[in-house]
Amino acid sequence: MERRAAAHRDRPSYGHDALITCDRLVRVFTTDGVEVQALQGLDLTVQEGEMMALVGASGSGKSTLMNVLAGLDVPTAGAARVAGRDLLTMDAKVRLNYRREVVGFVWQQTSRNLLPYLTASQNVALPMQLRGRGGPRSTRPARAAKGERTKELLAMLGVTDCADRRPHQLSGGQQQRVAIAVALANSPSVLLADEPTGELDSATGEEVFAAFRRANEELGTTIVIVTHDQTVEHEVRRTVAIRDGRTASEVLRRTEIDAQGQESLVAREYAMLDRAGRLQLPAEYTAALDMEQRVMLELEQDHIEIWPDGTTGQERS
Repeated sequence: MERRAAAHRDRPSYGHDALITCDRLVRVFTTDGVEVQALQGLDLTVQEGEMMALVGASGSGKSTLMNVLAGLDVPTAGAARVAGRDLLTMDAKVRLNYRREVVGFVWQQTSRNLLPYLTASQNVALPMQLRGRGGPRSTRPARAAKGERTKELLAMLGVTDCADRRPHQLSGGQQQRVAIAVALANSPSVLLADEPTGELDSATGEEVFAAFRRANEELGTTIVIVTHDQTVEHEVRRTVAIRDGRTASEVLRRTEIDAQGQESLVAREYAMLDRAGRLQLPAEYTAALDMEQRVMLELEQDHIEIWPDGTTGQERS
């Protein structure tokens, strides 16, 4: 017993090595005197350098989670850390600096990402100015570095020819790629995107996903994307589904090489076991076996069996 307790004490804390950690995260809203739990003890870890997607039905809690991670909303309970910052204890000033320096954000609506009266280059330069780079008292080298950073980002995302155009002169895809450059201007640890291809056709959406992938591969930026886009499976190696305010399932993809040297992408879906030991079974599984309210569990040597309530021993054997 003492050995087991010592092992438990020596076990690293949940998400200790992750760039993003949500531990039993809760967000409760009160509307007309009625409490709504948007996040119900959600657990999630994201490693540095990952590019992953969050999916889920409307009202599942994924956008609430994004707002929390972006510093736009404050959790009700639980723990949330991004790049070593505790999102529950920030005051207003620290939260503002967090949004300027640690996270970049891309909205679905292009009008929210870019100021209409500035050119693409000016939009990209603005976050650096707000952070204190290139202001009126800055030196010529500082201004030059800001301009060079702007050119590099626009070139990497394939919109160099848009540098002197204003948003209304750009296509939807160009606007979103410039918006990614804006979000990357201050070299954030994390880039968050909420339905960034929601207003685009499939071909243009693929171009935007390719821009995210370049940012991930060339800059090493950790990227989390909320999306309904079905093509996401070809763009990311990890997809986490959120249901009823908790992580429900996860799809991991990896490249395998067969005996003939042919590469193929293999995907495997996992159910998520949260920190409280709760498991969300897929609805199609429970419906197929008429599982409701209660289930029977049996612990085997190397697995757990789950049976519908009322199943007899003879039926289980």
